[in-house]
Amino acid sequence: MTKPNEPMRMLAPDSFRSVLSRRALFQVGGAAAGLAILAACGDDSSDSSGGSDTTAASGGSTGGGSDLLSQFSNVVNTASGSLAMFTWGDYNDPDIVGALAESTLGVTMKVDYYPSNEDLITKLSAANGNSGFDIVVPTGPYIPQMLEKGLLQKFDKSLLPNIVNVDPQYLGRDWDPGNEYSVCKDWGSTGWIYNSKVITTPITTWQEFMDATKGAASGRVSWLDSSPNVVGPYFWANGIDWNTEDTADLDACEKYLVDEIAPHIKGFDSYPSTAIAEGQYDLCMAWNGDARQAYARIADAGGTPEDWVWALGAPETELWMDNYCIPTGAPNVEGAHAWINWLLTPEISIKDLLYHGYHSGMKDIDKLMAELAPDAPRVDMIFFPEDLVATMRTGEVNSAQDRHTEILDKMKAAAAG
Repeated sequence: MTKPNEPMRMLAPDSFRSVLSRRALFQVGGAAAGLAILAACGDDSSDSSGGSDTTAASGGSTGGGSDLLSQFSNVVNTASGSLAMFTWGDYNDPDIVGALAESTLGVTMKVDYYPSNEDLITKLSAANGNSGFDIVVPTGPYIPQMLEKGLLQKFDKSLLPNIVNVDPQYLGRDWDPGNEYSVCKDWGSTGWIYNSKVITTPITTWQEFMDATKGAASGRVSWLDSSPNVVGPYFWANGIDWNTEDTADLDACEKYLVDEIAPHIKGFDSYPSTAIAEGQYDLCMAWNGDARQAYARIADAGGTPEDWVWALGAPETELWMDNYCIPTGAPNVEGAHAWINWLLTPEISIKDLLYHGYHSGMKDIDKLMAELAPDAPRVDMIFFPEDLVATMRTGEVNSAQDRHTEILDKMKAAAAG
């Protein structure tokens, strides 16, 4: 595990470009509090009660003299009214979707959650432009499908000046080359976390994860409630492209997962960290941020975090990037732009990262972490070395999408419950 004074192992840009096509409450001493103060500090002349005034946020407790922070755009656009976001569970620092957003931007926020991209798309499609949501957070490969369905509207980039703070390697992705509709929120990967006091044989591969599901963890295991994620382990373990559209591959995957794996699964849970802390599971498939969150929640519940072991999936695993978007028919477009733009300032980006536990895509993020949150714990669960990034694979939305959903539904029907 990375110690506070050790160099952080950062994402390698070349690896990311070659493979790329949710969420952690940690106290970090004065760093998190300082970030909250930073976010609240703005130009005294700004009007946070509404309107479209543009003000430059001050450097706050960093004194505004930081050579690093001076290289970033720190424009804060104020707005007014309410703002509704539909996103992944427990995916933003409560201050950033609560009192801090109201005091800094002039908006009050309501947040609803979904477990999968499919659920997001179904909800927006059924609403036909009247969902009431101002911000949504789809995973990249789903954006073309959403555009085809007319579910997203273009950004007014004059209201997003802080987009220049995003590292260029996280911009211009295939799903939205001009970032006309989306901008990186964060990215992460998938693995597992398990209680080593119960599962005494180390789990180092997806096959071993599935063997433990049928063995030591039977009846006490959760898998993600996301169809691409449940089929991924089978394909990764067997050296098959997880984006395969081959019928024979999909048939074999379904038979194995429904007949051999599902009867041992207790739950399909996209955010198992709370249930882990409550003692409901001994083994969970998890996104890295939610697994990181589990350590804090185990400690808060009086458990022993050291008993739990986290690992990224192997020999291959997922790489995803979630994105801020504005849905068609958003009631408060100005407020949506203001909030997204605010999230692209260094202090707020790092404050949010410390909560959800995912790489936020900012420029010089290693230097930002060293300056703004030098004592942040478990950074090795946020930033990955080049050799691990090289094993990550991005999903595709293709003709197998419906079949993946059917496999998940059949697994749920056959699960131990």
